[in-house]
Amino acid sequence: MEKPLPGEAAKTSLETGNERPSAVFQENLEPIPTADLPTRLAEEVSYGPGGMRGILSSPYVFGAAFLASLGGFSFGYDQGVISIINVMPQFHAQFPETADGGFYTGFMTAMLEFGAFIGCFFMPWLADRVSRKWALSIVVVIFNIGGIIQTSAPNYAALVIGRTIGGIGVGTMAMGAPLYISEIAPPQLRGALLVLESISIVAGVVIAYWITYATKDLAGEIAFRLPFGLQMVSATLLGIAIHIFPYSPRWLAMAARPADTLTALAQLRRLPASDARVQTEYAGILAEVAFQRLMLEKHHPGTRGLRLELATWLDLLARKNWRRTAVGVGVAFFQQFSGINGFIYYAPILFRSLGQSDVHRSRV
Repeated sequence: MEKPLPGEAAKTSLETGNERPSAVFQENLEPIPTADLPTRLAEEVSYGPGGMRGILSSPYVFGAAFLASLGGFSFGYDQGVISIINVMPQFHAQFPETADGGFYTGFMTAMLEFGAFIGCFFMPWLADRVSRKWALSIVVVIFNIGGIIQTSAPNYAALVIGRTIGGIGVGTMAMGAPLYISEIAPPQLRGALLVLESISIVAGVVIAYWITYATKDLAGEIAFRLPFGLQMVSATLLGIAIHIFPYSPRWLAMAARPADTLTALAQLRRLPASDARVQTEYAGILAEVAFQRLMLEKHHPGTRGLRLELATWLDLLARKNWRRTAVGVGVAFFQQFSGINGFIYYAPILFRSLGQSDVHRSRV
C-alpha cells in the first residue's frame, strides 16, 4: 500500500475556516524518509496553463509577484533618475564638483552600483535568517535611509554616502524580489512571473526619465531633490504591503514549520490543502529542503551560521560547480558588459557631446 503524503488526511484552514491546520494534521506530520527523496523531487504538478492565460487565472499570486517586483522598479528608477539630474544646472549649482561631468560625476554615479555589489552578498543570509518578506522590509529601510540622505544632501560627500547606502538597499531588494517570486509562483508560471522583475527595472528607468524631464525646468533645488525623494515611494509600498501576502512556503519548510508551509501554499494556490496538486507540491518542497540539508551536512558537517554561508559561496568555485557558476555569472556579466548601464546613466551627456540641444537631448 502506498504511503500517504505528509498531512494527506488533515483538515486544513481552507476547509474548516481556521487560520492554521488542525491538530490532527500536526500530530500525523512525519518526515520524508531519505529513500523517498528522489521520487518526491521528481514529481511534477501543474495548476493550469502557463503564460498570460495562467497569469490571468492566478490574480492572487500575480499580485504578490507584482508587488515584490517593485524592488526591481526601485533599482531601475535609481539608475534612471541620475541621468538627467547629472546635466541639470540646478544640480551643478548645489554640487559644483559635478559641473564638468568628469571624475566626480562618475564616482558619485557609480556608488549606487558599488553599494548594490556589497548588498547582494548579504541578501541570501538575511533572507534565510528572517524570511524573504522581512528581509525585503529591512532592506527597504536601508534604501530609504539612502534616499533621505540623497534628497537632503547639503554637499557632495553626503550625496556620495547617500548613493552608496541606497545602492546597498536597492541591490538587496533587486535580489530578494526574484527569490520571493520564484518560491511563491506555481511551477507553470514561474518563468513568466520572474520576467516581472526585468519589466519593472525597465519601467523604473523610463518613469525616472519622464519625472526628471518634467522637473528639469523647475527653479531651484526642487528640480533634482523631488525626483530623488520620489524613489522612496515604491520602496515603502513594497516594504509595507508585502506583509499582506504569505511567507514563502519554501522558507517556512526551511524554518521547520511544515504546518505553516501547507497553509501558505494552499493560500497562494487558492485551493484546499487537501487538493492533490497542493499535496504533491507540498511534498516536493519538503523533499527539496530535506535533500538540501542532507547535502549540506554531507559536504559541511557541523558547520553552522555565517561559516556555513561562506562555505556555500565557496562551493560555487569547486571544480564540479565552476562550469555552472561560469554560465550563471557570464550571462549576467555580458549583459552588463554590453554597456547598457553606461548609456542609461550618461545618455544626456553623450548627446550633449554630439551637439544636441537641451530640448532634443532630454526628449530622447
